[in-house]
Amino acid sequence: MRVLGVDPGLTRCGIGVIDSGRASRPSLVAVDVIRTDAYGASDVRLGLIADAFDRFLDDCRPDVVAIERPFARSDVSTIMGTAQASGLTMGLAARRGIPVAMHTPSEIKKAVSGNGRADKKQVTNMVTRILRLDEPPKPADAADALAVAICHLWRGAVGAQSTPGSTKDVLARRAQGLQGSGMTKAQEQWAAAIRTAKSR
Repeated sequence: MRVLGVDPGLTRCGIGVIDSGRASRPSLVAVDVIRTDAYGASDVRLGLIADAFDRFLDDCRPDVVAIERPFARSDVSTIMGTAQASGLTMGLAARRGIPVAMHTPSEIKKAVSGNGRADKKQVTNMVTRILRLDEPPKPADAADALAVAICHLWRGAVGAQSTPGSTKDVLARRAQGLQGSGMTKAQEQWAAAIRTAKSR
């Protein structure tokens, strides 16, 4: 299983990709933060995020995309930007037939650190330990994206409102030409399981 985690934001959008291996010992595949000019036009900024996110989907070919669910804040402009980036990444994944799951901030913190109210430093330290990294991912948005991916790997669709419905069928990826030249081993196993389930 390859999970791409997203810490959505319009100015900084964290992207982290992990492989499950053994579920208790996930490994880092890639991590980055997509940055846009805080004073730029929203449409241009979203376009830049879309281009960068598409490249991640092409290069990493995840089996699922997990996104931190936006939550209400007093700063309306911040929550609007976060919601826009969240919806954008959700739509780009769905267009390629990749299942999408949403996880709340407290759910992510609890999965990674055991404490639903952990601060960013605690989350970063746990992500560093879990992935056996030589140094903490920076900035915090990068660590947060990896935490989202770890949360989904460990908690899966339980309470995550995963959306692997018929419109996100992994078998359609190759035909659409949007997922690269072929499927990963995990994707092939998933496709075989879907075929078996549909034949019953």
